[in-house]
Amino acid sequence: MSSVRGWAGRLLTAGSRGEAITEPRINDRIRVPEVRLVGPEGEQVGIVPIGEALRLAQDSELDLVEVAPMARPPVVKLMDYGKFKYEAAQKAREARRNQALTVIKEMRLRLKIDPHDYETKKGHVERFLKGGDKVKITVMFRGREQSRPEMGYKLLQRLAGDVSELGMIESNPKQDGRNMVMVIAPHRNQVATDAVRRTAKAEKHAASEQAPAEQQAPAERAPAPAQEQAPQA
Repeated sequence: MSSVRGWAGRLLTAGSRGEAITEPRINDRIRVPEVRLVGPEGEQVGIVPIGEALRLAQDSELDLVEVAPMARPPVVKLMDYGKFKYEAAQKAREARRNQALTVIKEMRLRLKIDPHDYETKKGHVERFLKGGDKVKITVMFRGREQSRPEMGYKLLQRLAGDVSELGMIESNPKQDGRNMVMVIAPHRNQVATDAVRRTAKAEKHAASEQAPAEQQAPAERAPAPAQEQAPQA
């Protein structure tokens, strides 16, 4: 059995930000007559007495972890709980890191925007999405325009459609005081795709510059044939 065995389950501990974290019950802290056992590879063993499940865990040198306490009977799984906690913490840190890297850009539009200004604003939105950033788009209403919210909705839907190849609506248009807002997020694979395209373009450019240089390089002269000497008399 791993070193985790016997560790008190269902404890509330402070997380990295001070929040309470509920830990699952493990090993002999699981005090129910029978459990639905899942093997270490996810295979379904079935409903077994808790004593048998604990014996299997000990024989396998693994921990018995309660993964679904509200089920009847509770679902438990054989695993290395120390390794599981470490990997879960790694994933949580990675998720927080990715969340921190997500930037929300802002773009403001007037309801009566002229075509040239619209194209300019759309270009900015496309650039933000290509960079992997979300974009919060705000339509500002003035005076009597506030009585025409459907016009703001149509404008936002039009913009979302124009940039649909780069992003999708994450937050639908909604009223926010005098304004109407919508959030567009880049497609998940957009940043990776752009990186591949930039790399391919750079390689192609480097190859095109190298080819003329090779063509202009002077060819090496072939050695002159040796002259035959006349036989001596």
